[in-house]
Amino acid sequence: MRRERSGLGPDWHVGGELAARYAAGTAAESEAWSLEKHVEACGACAAVVSSAVRAGPETGPLLASIRAAVLERAVQEPRESVGSRAYANNGTGPAIGTTVTGAGTSTTTVTGAGTTGVPPRLSRAARVVWAAGPALRGAWLVALVIVALGAVALSYGAGLGASVRPLLLVTAPVLPLAGVALSYGLHADPLYEIATSTPAGGLRLLLTRAAAVLAVSVPALTLAGAVLPVAAGGPGAAAWLLPGLALTLAALALGSFVGGRRGAAAVGAAWLAFVVAPAAAGGPAGAALMAGASPYFAGPAVQSGWAAGAVACALLLAARRRSFDHLETP
Repeated sequence: MRRERSGLGPDWHVGGELAARYAAGTAAESEAWSLEKHVEACGACAAVVSSAVRAGPETGPLLASIRAAVLERAVQEPRESVGSRAYANNGTGPAIGTTVTGAGTSTTTVTGAGTTGVPPRLSRAARVVWAAGPALRGAWLVALVIVALGAVALSYGAGLGASVRPLLLVTAPVLPLAGVALSYGLHADPLYEIATSTPAGGLRLLLTRAAAVLAVSVPALTLAGAVLPVAAGGPGAAAWLLPGLALTLAALALGSFVGGRRGAAAVGAAWLAFVVAPAAAGGPAGAALMAGASPYFAGPAVQSGWAAGAVACALLLAARRRSFDHLETP
C-alpha cells in the first residue's frame, strides 16, 4: 500500500489520488511543491506521477508526440544516447526519468531534471556547486579579480595609498549584480527554458547561483579592502556588505517583474546615479570621495537602513517567487 501525504512524517509516498490531482493541476501549491521535491529522489513515486501525467487528456497526447519525435531522432542517430543530451543542467538532484523504447532502438532514458556533463556519483553538495557553475563563468569573474587585485596594485604599486579605498568602497556593492545578471535567465543560460520547467529550477536555482556569486565576491572584495591603507575617518572594509546584499536582493526582486538582466541593470544604474556620481562630485579619489561616500556606509543608522531594505526586498522576492516559474520574454 502506498500512503498519501499526510503532512507528518518523512516516509510518505505519492498515491494515485494525489498524482491524479497533480496531473490535472488541481493539487494545492504546498502539495505540488512537496511532490516535486519528493520525486527528485524517489524513482517509484516519479513513475506513479509520470503514469498519471501520461494518462491525462491534455498532457497525454502532448507527451506521446514528444515520445514519437524522440524515437524518430533515435532511429536517425542510433549511435547517440538521447539520454546524454542536455535536457537540463540544474544538477541539484537525481534525474526523473521516463523510459521509452522503440523498434530497432535501445532503451533510452529521457531525464526531466537532467545532469548533463555532471560526473556520476557526485555528492549532493558537489551537484549544487556544479549547478552554480554558470554564475561563476565569463567576464564577470575576470572583472572581479581585476578590481580586487587592481585596487591593491594601485594602492601600493602606484603609490596612491589610502585614496584607492573609497573607490573600492563605492564600487564593491554593485559588482555582484553583474554576476547575478549573468547567472540565470533567457539571455544567460543556454538551457534556461528546460531548467525553468524542472522542480529545482526557478527561484531555487536562481538563489543557488546568486549565493555562489556572493560566496566568491564577498571574501575577495572584503579582503582587498582590508589590506588597503585605511583612510582617516572612513568606513571599515566590511561596510559595503549590507549595501551589497540589499542591492543584490533588490535586483532579484525587480528581476521578478522585468527579468534578471534588466533588474540588475536598473539597480546598478540607480547606484551609479544616486551614490557614485554625487560622491565623486568633489573629486575622483582621496578625502573628497571618502567624504562623499561615507554618508552611504558609515554609522549604525545607515547600516540599519540597508538591513531593513534587504529584509523588505527579501520579503518581496518571497511573495514573487512563482514569477520565476514562467519563462522570460525577450
